[in-house]
Amino acid sequence: MACCLIGCGSNQGARREQLDRAIELLGVMPGITMRAVSRHRETRPIGGPPDQAPFLNGACLIETELGPHELLGVLAAVENTLHRDRTERWGPRTLDLDILLYDQLVLDNDVVEGSALTIPHPRMTTRRFVLEPAVEIAPDLRHPLSCCSLGDLLDNISQAHLHVAIVGAPGSGAAEVANAVADATLARLVQAPAAFPWPRPAGLPNVGSQSAAWSAALSACARPLESATWPDDPHGTVADYWLGSLLVAAEDAFSPTGLGRFTAEHAAVTAKTVTPHVAIMLRASPRTLAERVAAADLAADLGRLQDRLLARLRCGNQTGARGPHAVVVVAADDLSRATDEAIAAVEAAG
Repeated sequence: MACCLIGCGSNQGARREQLDRAIELLGVMPGITMRAVSRHRETRPIGGPPDQAPFLNGACLIETELGPHELLGVLAAVENTLHRDRTERWGPRTLDLDILLYDQLVLDNDVVEGSALTIPHPRMTTRRFVLEPAVEIAPDLRHPLSCCSLGDLLDNISQAHLHVAIVGAPGSGAAEVANAVADATLARLVQAPAAFPWPRPAGLPNVGSQSAAWSAALSACARPLESATWPDDPHGTVADYWLGSLLVAAEDAFSPTGLGRFTAEHAAVTAKTVTPHVAIMLRASPRTLAERVAAADLAADLGRLQDRLLARLRCGNQTGARGPHAVVVVAADDLSRATDEAIAAVEAAG
C-alpha cells in the first residue's frame, strides 16, 4: 500500500459541496483507503487570468494499491463524474485533484499512454495553499527531493525575510527574471556584483581560471547575502544568482587539487550567508542558451552546465550540503512565460 497525498481545489460553483463529494467518491474507490482529510481553506488565486473568484483548497491522505498512473486515472474519473470545468491553465475550475506525493517516488514527466505525470508535484514546495492543509494532516510526511518534512517546507517559506535565488546557466535570463520578480513582489533585488568566471572564454564572461579570480567572485557575491547584515522586513530578497552555481562551474576550471581548495573556501564563505529558501531554476534548451550568449559552439557546454546546476539543486540536501529546501523548475525558452511562472511561485509563498 502506497501512502499518497492529494491536493484538492475549487473556485467555481458550490465549492465546498464539490470538494466534499470528491473526497467521498475517492474514499469508496476500489484500492483506496481514506486516512485523513484537512479542513478547507479559502485562498486567493495565484497566477492565471485576473478577477478570478477565491479558491477553497484542501488535502487528503490516502493509502492505495494503485500505481501512480492508475491513481491519476481515478482522480480524473472523479473530476469527470463531478463535471470538472477548466478551460485554461491556472484558470477557474470547478474541481482540481492533484497527486502531490506518492510514497517517496520521484517521476519527471513520466508518460504512460499519453498521460504525463510528475511526482512530487513540481510547484508544491512554494505553495502555501498546498502546504498548510497538507501539514494539518501529515506534518511529518517527507518530500523526497527536499529531504525534509512537509512541516519543514511550510516553515521554510514562512521566514520573516524570504531569500529567493533565480538560478540558471549563462543565457537563461536570470537577471531579467529576478528584476521582474523583485519588482512584482516589492522585494530587495540583489544582482551579481561580479561576473562569474565561467571557464570557457568564447562568448561568456571570463577572467580566467586562476584561483584568485574565483575567490574574488565568491567573496563579492557572498557579501550582500551575509547573515550578519540580513534584513528583517517582510518583502524578502530576490537574487539573480546562487552561490552554489560558482562551485558547480568551478568543476570545469580547476584541477582536482585546486577544486578541493576552492570547495573548502566556498564552504567557509557560504557558511556566513543566508542559504536561499527558494530556488527558481530557469531551464532553457541548449540552443536557446547559446543564442542568448551569441556562442553557438557552446550549446552543448551550456546544456551540460545547466543539467549539473539542476542536479546539484535537487540533491544538495540529500548530500548534507546547505541548499534550498524549495526548488521550482521553470521552462525558460519563453522569458515572458518564465517570468510569470517565477512571480507566481514567489507570490504563492505569501
